[in-house]
Amino acid sequence: MAGTRSYSSSTSSTDALEERGEAALRRREELIALISRQGVDIDRVVEANKELSRIEPIAEQYEVVKKLRAEKASLEELVRDASSGGDSKELAELAREELRAVDIDLPDQELALQLLFLPHDDADDRGAILEVRAGAGGDEAALFAAELFRMYALHARKSGWRFDTLNVSETDGKGVREASAEILGKGVFGRLKFESGVHRVQRVPETETQGRVHTSTASIAVLPHAEEVEMDIKEEDVRIDTMRASGAGGQHVNTTNSAVRLTHAPTGIQVVIQDERSQHKNKAKAFSVLKARLYDLEREKMAKERSELRSSLIGTGDRSERIRTYNFAQGRVKDHRVEGTISDVNALMDGFLLDEITEKLKRKRVEELLAGA
Repeated sequence: MAGTRSYSSSTSSTDALEERGEAALRRREELIALISRQGVDIDRVVEANKELSRIEPIAEQYEVVKKLRAEKASLEELVRDASSGGDSKELAELAREELRAVDIDLPDQELALQLLFLPHDDADDRGAILEVRAGAGGDEAALFAAELFRMYALHARKSGWRFDTLNVSETDGKGVREASAEILGKGVFGRLKFESGVHRVQRVPETETQGRVHTSTASIAVLPHAEEVEMDIKEEDVRIDTMRASGAGGQHVNTTNSAVRLTHAPTGIQVVIQDERSQHKNKAKAFSVLKARLYDLEREKMAKERSELRSSLIGTGDRSERIRTYNFAQGRVKDHRVEGTISDVNALMDGFLLDEITEKLKRKRVEELLAGA
């Protein structure tokens, strides 16, 4: 397995973890007591149940960690006593074996607990839109962008996600100027959002005759997949006017108030429908058109927000701005946001090891959160 996994926690983060874990246990008991109490207002019970459903996983996981920490302390004491007191070698070795097992399990359980403290973002559960663009470096940057796009496609396949290419703008060679894809599956955005930024590659291009290492970049933007918008129009936001229809239609058109005009106060959008003789049918058509126009307006707004988000995610694309460097000459990858390196660049490019990087980034985020608690 490429890269070294290190989960050791600092003393301060461990203390903060224990403090928040104990607080979760206390709060769970308070909520259970409140829910069980007679005569409590039903709204308070409903809210207490909601809070309990959020706290219960934290409390349960902390109990696992607390038990393992107690076992570790007990085994360490047993090993010390066996070593100094002349107890049997078999007993001492048995205690050491159990301690080694706890030392392997405890960091993983602590990490699982720490991840539960991360603020939940509803967007993490969604699919994602992936956008890859060649940056500085000409043809080599375009080739690198194509390889990154392939890397994410392979990773999606290995993760059981659906990867649908939306657009590819190819160069004359094997590279791409830009490419985008829709990746669908549970939790896609939560696992890929850390990929946004400038990725840098250092290697000898195929066209380089002197064997010199070149540096090129590609920018990655990972955006949460926008769910289909159901336009919910508030009744109080729409003014409905009826009037006599104008134009062809004979005597009936001129003598009945069949035409309908809708005015949407928040946006100022107006819709007039007079096609049908029935006022009800014209009203239904008018609302259908109004919904379509509001949906189009919402899509334009989302497109603008996505453009602004993309700019904030990828920066300028300059070589000096980077979140990760792929050094093919040395066969390794360095993510500049966390410690350690991955020693198999080819495995990463084949869609493996991304989850390992994501895990480290999430852990760092948790430690920052606990440090600020």
